[in-house]
This record gives sequence, C-alpha cells and structure tokens, in this order.
Amino acid sequence: MNKRTILLQWLQIVMGLLVFALGVHMTIYANIGLAPWDCLGMGIARHTPLNYGLAMTSMAVLILLIDLLLRERIGYGTIIDALLTGNFVQMFNDLNPLPENRSLWLGIAVMLVGFVFMALGMWIYMRAAQCCGPRDSLLVGLGKRLPKLPIGLVEILLWAAVLLIGWLLGGPVGIGTLISTFGAGAVMQLVYSAVRFDPREVRHRGAMEVTRLLMGRRAG
Repeated sequence: MNKRTILLQWLQIVMGLLVFALGVHMTIYANIGLAPWDCLGMGIARHTPLNYGLAMTSMAVLILLIDLLLRERIGYGTIIDALLTGNFVQMFNDLNPLPENRSLWLGIAVMLVGFVFMALGMWIYMRAAQCCGPRDSLLVGLGKRLPKLPIGLVEILLWAAVLLIGWLLGGPVGIGTLISTFGAGAVMQLVYSAVRFDPREVRHRGAMEVTRLLMGRRAG
C-alpha cells in the first residue's frame, strides 16, 4: 500500500460519510421521532447536569472506550468520522429548501430511504478499511462476537437495548424511534445482502499502522 492508495482511501471515507450524513439528514427531515441514540442522549440529559450535546459527546467517549475493550482498532476513519459527520449533517440541514414535513406517511417513506443512504454510506467508508466511527465500531465488535447472527439483526438488538435504556431514563419515544430501532437494521441487512458485504470481514488498519506506511515504513 502506497501513499496514493491511502489518500484515495481517505477520499473514499469522506465520500461515504457524505452519503451517510445525507441519510441521517433524511431521518431528521422525516420529523416523526428521535432515533434510539438521541433518545438515550435526552434521557441522560434529564438525569445529569449535562445538556443534550454534552450528553451525546460523553456517550461517544464511553462507546469509544467500549470499542477498545472489544479490541476494535481506532484509525484515521474514526478521526475523520468524528470531525466530519456532524458537520455534513448540519450542512444538509442548512441547505434543505423544503418546508418542515408534517405528513406521517411521507415521513415514514423519507426515513426508510434515509436508512438506505446510511447503509450505503457505511458500506462505502468501511470498505476503505481504516476503521469506523465509535458506534459503527461497537456494532462490528458485537457482530464479531455474535457471528451466527446477520449483522442487520445485531444492529436491531443493539438499537433496541439503547432504546430501552433511553426510555427508562425518560427519553422521548415516538413512532420514528420505533421505526428506527427495527427498520434501520432490516434495511441495512437488505442493502448488505444485495452488495454481498459483511463489515465483520473487513480487516481494518489502525492509525499507527497507516502512519508507518505514510512514512515509508513497513507495518509491523
């Protein structure tokens, strides 16, 4: 692997995160309820001095620690994800010229299409094999420990657990929350089956390994 290949992989990660962020934006535009992780963040904020943003940031740090315990690698993909995904979502939110959606059925349709873009975005950036964002690393880490389950089902179980904790903490739950919990994993499984992809099979390169390659040293 040479420097040009690594730079192209970084570009692939950015493009994948752009597609993923578009999907997240669509789930927000659907305007039919919070996703499970956001429900958990709101629940944490209700019982701590933290506001929603700090609760989500703290949760991301905790998830990252769990990823390390699961022996998932931290790489440039993780860093790029942390720096760009939120900003990309905000960019799509700012650029969207459409009025606020108030139709339940349109919201459901938009949310489901958003799940497709999220799954495609994850497929694009995971194939660069330079590690994942904290939540995706958690999904992959759990998936490796449940090898007989389809990765989409692992996603459903993970999001259901997150939703349960968020609900117990008093986080808001709506129809969009339930659709997200069960729909995102189902759509992911359909997309990944169509492209014949399983994120558990990707051999990721950590930040130190890629840095050595950039410096012209052989990875040890």
